[in-house]
Amino acid sequence: MNFSHLPFHVPVPAEFASLLRSTPLHFAAPAFLWALLLLPLVYLWRGRPGLRAAVGFSSVSTARMVARDVKSRWGRFLALARTLMLAAGVLALARPQVAHAHADAQASGVDLVLALDVSGSMSSLDFKRDETPVSRLDVVKSVVKDFVGDRPNDRLGMIAFAGRPYVVSPLTLDHDWLVQNLDRVRIGAVEDGTAIGSALGAALNRLRGQPSKSKAVILLTDGVNNSGSVRPELAAEAAKALGVRVYTIGTGVRGEAPTPVTGEDGTTRLVMTKVDIDEDTLRKIADTTGGKYFRATDTGSLREIYASIDKLEKTTHTVHHYATHDERFAWFLIPAACLLALELGFRLTRFRSVP
Repeated sequence: MNFSHLPFHVPVPAEFASLLRSTPLHFAAPAFLWALLLLPLVYLWRGRPGLRAAVGFSSVSTARMVARDVKSRWGRFLALARTLMLAAGVLALARPQVAHAHADAQASGVDLVLALDVSGSMSSLDFKRDETPVSRLDVVKSVVKDFVGDRPNDRLGMIAFAGRPYVVSPLTLDHDWLVQNLDRVRIGAVEDGTAIGSALGAALNRLRGQPSKSKAVILLTDGVNNSGSVRPELAAEAAKALGVRVYTIGTGVRGEAPTPVTGEDGTTRLVMTKVDIDEDTLRKIADTTGGKYFRATDTGSLREIYASIDKLEKTTHTVHHYATHDERFAWFLIPAACLLALELGFRLTRFRSVP
């Protein structure tokens, strides 16, 4: 609880301050709470046993009984009502409030398009998950989901490509929707091939004209450009002109990888195929645009690559924190008024004293 807004400094015991912080209520004027320490004394003073005006009794025990019934019992009842009334009044003066915290998180100003290769070779089983061989595409999906989850304030888009590119998701802050579309990405949705240049061009079309502070493309492939109508070098020059950094990732083990192949009879068998990635072209694209080239040969290195890109493409942004306060003094003021009316009612009727 912050007391810096008070016009004077009021020392508050650490235990008491901790108690205040743990409650849902916030007191705007906590200095009045010190008055609560005096209320037990008021109760003891007003409710103390005492003698009324001198009256003769034939027996001391009779006088003691009258004093206990009239003064002690009802006196303490009225004293308790008055003490509770004062306590409620003190709490009302302390201005109890309920605070509602709010935060406005602004978009970071970074627009990222993820371009994923979904050609047939992405079904190769050279990556592992929990020591079990899985396809490159399955591992890429898993890593990309984590990457998306770590960038909640960025606008992200996605392009998938094989023989030609297609849009999986436009730039959006709705990352749940983007991930749902990612789950539907599969091999064989379009004709086979590897259209790296066309894929980069499609990603640039998503970013062109956007008023973003920072624009980037992460292009992942496991092959050589052999399809499409745009040369990768030309697409890289266009990215440079638009101020878009391109991070390229070559995916696959070095050498040969087991790839499932379906024969004419419909049966599938594993065939060792050569992993052929045009690293020179991917490196040239990255260098031209101010990005960086990475090579992922297993699941761990792929995760590290996306983590590295995540750090490279961080932009600071402002988050505005503010709070609104609802006054709750009526919670205590109304009971105080009721207790006051109750005490006055009893004192003026049933327990009225006669001079």
